Amino acid sequence: MFDTLITGANNLVWSLPLVGLLLLTGLYFSLRTLFLQVRGLPDMLTQLKRGESSPDGTSSFQSLMISLAGRVGMGNIGGVATAIALGGPGAVFWMWLIAFLGASTSFIECTLGQIYKEKDQDTGEYRGGPAYYIEKAFKHTSARGFFLAYAIVFAVVTIVAMCFFLPGVQANGMASAAYEAWGLPHWISAVAVLILLSFIIVGGIKRIAQFAVMVVPVMAALYILLATIVFFVNFDQIPHVFGLIFSSAFGANALFGAIVGKAVEMGVKRGLYSNEAGQGTGPHAAAAAEVSHPAKQGYAQSFAVYVDTLFVCTATAFLIISTDMYQVFKVNAAGEEESIYPGSIPEGTDYGPEFAQNGFESVFAGLGPTFVAVALFFFAFTTVVAYYYMAEVNLTYLNRWIPNKMLRQVLVRILQALILVAVVFGATTQTGTAWTLGDIGVGAMAWLNVVAILILQGPALKALKDYHAQKKAGKDPQFDPRPLGIKNAEFWELRADGLVRQGETGEELAQRAEGH
Repeated sequence: MFDTLITGANNLVWSLPLVGLLLLTGLYFSLRTLFLQVRGLPDMLTQLKRGESSPDGTSSFQSLMISLAGRVGMGNIGGVATAIALGGPGAVFWMWLIAFLGASTSFIECTLGQIYKEKDQDTGEYRGGPAYYIEKAFKHTSARGFFLAYAIVFAVVTIVAMCFFLPGVQANGMASAAYEAWGLPHWISAVAVLILLSFIIVGGIKRIAQFAVMVVPVMAALYILLATIVFFVNFDQIPHVFGLIFSSAFGANALFGAIVGKAVEMGVKRGLYSNEAGQGTGPHAAAAAEVSHPAKQGYAQSFAVYVDTLFVCTATAFLIISTDMYQVFKVNAAGEEESIYPGSIPEGTDYGPEFAQNGFESVFAGLGPTFVAVALFFFAFTTVVAYYYMAEVNLTYLNRWIPNKMLRQVLVRILQALILVAVVFGATTQTGTAWTLGDIGVGAMAWLNVVAILILQGPALKALKDYHAQKKAGKDPQFDPRPLGIKNAEFWELRADGLVRQGETGEELAQRAEGH
């Protein structure tokens, strides 16, 4: 009954309209911004190098690492494998496309996250995200009641998705990879993650940022390095791999032509799950950054999409396809999966991290399962940590209406307990159930956020124009929303007036600003 219910919900959320909406939104923002994902590469790299942190916010690089912690996870290994298994090699092309187009979408949503950020009333740390910009952008209009309700719905959906639906996929991937590598029972993996996660999340955004900066770059670089070695070992397979990806993407391949529709669906679905462009997760990390202009962090976060999909996901795809360590299935009339391509993978292998483990094993004999299990552990663990941070940001948004500070702190502890329960449940449940719940969470957030940024795009586009105008004048861009006609960006107004002091809480800032 439960499986039938969540499968029905997943099919409703992940219908053809959402796939089309994501692709068309990415194309639209690419055209509106004159393909900033290409012409803005120098700005992306410059901001990562020069960004600064403060007692209230993280540096652009730290913010990028928090964002990548949320992006680089199970989707980059198990998600790619699942996309290939159910959509064929052609799904990889659609993952690339949604990433390329999604980089512009990511810029818009992350710039909005910066424009409408605020200081936490208790800690003084920067908070922001879709719930904040959905409410604030129209706070001065007659439609403010509708958008306030919309923001609250997004916050509630995000808390549920980030603290229950999505952590289970990551925990399940960690547990499955550990079982494949060492025969470790799933419950032991669950307990290990439970203990480590408890230590990290109680430390707040600073500890999360420090952890992400230490772990994410090292593991991503090591994973890409070993995948690159496989690339050169199987150098003669390059024409075959890319020829197979492109021919399968458009139905030209005789073997996979019948599932081209599934290739598009799985490529977009798993691509979004991995790079998260448009889902609304990136703006939370973007808002935490200390920058002088919102567009700076918009550019930095656009680069995260490239790192996630064009680097890490491509490394996984080439690893799996070049070693022939994959299978492809289609769903028959009875609703059952049947193999249409067995590949060279050992019989009885489940699709997921095992594809990558067998791929590495074919080149690094005796090390494949262990390396992927370790890499996946760190990737997935940092993702769960990032999920918790985003859930807490949305709880903080809702807590603004709770005057009692002690009650707000109790709710945070309940939130921490909820994600710990979700990790244990996800690690010990069936893989298919975990992925279905994860897809529902991703899809629901994407629907709400993409519709919102299509409506709210104006301030982000104005910020982009202002940023380049100041750069052209030889200035280091500084943001003041008032000359641009952007309303309700109170933090930036106070900053432009010199009223923001580092280290003070949002409540203290509000009191001093009122007195001024």
